[in-house]
Amino acid sequence: MQRLIITCVLIPFFVSPCFCKRFLMASSNTYNVIDYGAKGDGETDDSQAFLSAWKKACSTEGESSLVIPSNGVFLLKKNIILKGPCQAKNIQIQLQGKIIVASQDAWLGDKSSIIWISNVNGLTIDGTGGLIDGLGSSWWTCKNCQRPSVLAFNSCNGLIVSSLSITNSPHAHITINGCEGATFSNINIKSPGDSPNTDGIDISSSKRILVKDSNIATGDDCIAIIGDSSDINATGIACGPGHGISIGSLGKNNGHDKVEQVYVYDCSFTNTQNGARIKTFKNGPGYARNITYEKITLTQTYHPILIDQNYVGVESEGGVEVSGVTFRGFQGTSADDKAITLACGSKGCFDIVLDQVDIKSSKAGKPAACSCSNAHGRATSTVPNCYSLS
Repeated sequence: MQRLIITCVLIPFFVSPCFCKRFLMASSNTYNVIDYGAKGDGETDDSQAFLSAWKKACSTEGESSLVIPSNGVFLLKKNIILKGPCQAKNIQIQLQGKIIVASQDAWLGDKSSIIWISNVNGLTIDGTGGLIDGLGSSWWTCKNCQRPSVLAFNSCNGLIVSSLSITNSPHAHITINGCEGATFSNINIKSPGDSPNTDGIDISSSKRILVKDSNIATGDDCIAIIGDSSDINATGIACGPGHGISIGSLGKNNGHDKVEQVYVYDCSFTNTQNGARIKTFKNGPGYARNITYEKITLTQTYHPILIDQNYVGVESEGGVEVSGVTFRGFQGTSADDKAITLACGSKGCFDIVLDQVDIKSSKAGKPAACSCSNAHGRATSTVPNCYSLS
C-alpha cells in the first residue's frame, strides 16, 4: 500500500488522483474463482465456483475483477449464466487459465450456451494467456442434436473483449445478440474445417459492433451478420478455413430481417468456401443494404464474391431487398471457376458495385468467370469481366 501511495505522489502529472482511487478499488475488489471453491484440476466441476465469484463481483460497488487464474484447468459441466444488471460500475473478467467443457455424455446443463452473459454493461474481458476449449468433437458426431455455443452475450452495452482464444466449440464460438457499442480485438478462434455449424462470431440484433485484428478458422462462417443489425465493422480478419464473412442468412421462416451499414475491410480468406457472401432465403421480407467489402486478399477461395438469393436451392422471388453493395479492392485466386456470382432473385439486386477487382483462377491455364443474374449496377477495373451487370 505504501509503495502505491508513494507512486501516486511522485508522478501527479502522469496519474490522476481519480485513477489511483480506481486502481485501489479494483485491486481490493478482485474475486478469484479459486477462493470460491474452484479446484482447477480439470476433473472437478467448477461451475458453481464461477457463479459464486460472479455474484460477488456483480454486487460490489465501484469496480471489480473476476479472475480465472493461470495455474488451473477449470472444467464446466453446467451452464455459467452471468446475469446483470450489476451494482458494480465496471467489471473485468481476466481469463488467464484454461476452461474446458464436459463431453456430451457428461454435460449436465442445457444446450443453449455454455457461458451466457446477459444485461451487463461496461464489461471488459481480457483473455491474455487463457483459453476456452469446447472439446466439441464429442458433440459434432451427433448431426441432429442441439449443440451449445461456447460464449453468448445478450444485451451487453459498452462491451470490450480482447485477446480471447476459443477452440473446438460444439456449435458457434461467440454469439452477440442485442448488444450496442462493443469491440472485439485480437480474438483467436480455431476449429477444424469440417466441424459442423461452428460459426466463429454470430452477430444479431446489434449495433455499433467492431471486430478487428483477429484470426478465425472454423467449419462454417468466420463471421455471420444476421437480422436487425447495423453499423457493423470487421477489420483485419484472417479467415480460413471457413465459409467467409457472411451477411445472413436472412429471411428464414419469413422473418423480416434487416442488415445495413456493414463495412468489411482489410481481410483475408484462405482456402475458404466463400469470401464475401450475402445469402437470403426464398421470399423472406427485409433488406440488406449499404454494405462494403474492401481491400480483400484471396487465396484459393471458393466463391470469392457471392450474392445468393436462392440459398435453399430454389429460385427465389427475391423477397429480401439487396441494394447498395460494394466489392472493392479484391486481389487473389479463386478455387472455383466462378470467381464472382451475383445470383439475385427475380426482383433484382440494385446498386451493386464491383471496383478494382482482380481475381484469377487458381487452376493453371483456366480463366475465372463471372456469373450474373438479375443484378444491376456497374463494374470498373474488374477481372473477370461482368458484362451482364448493368
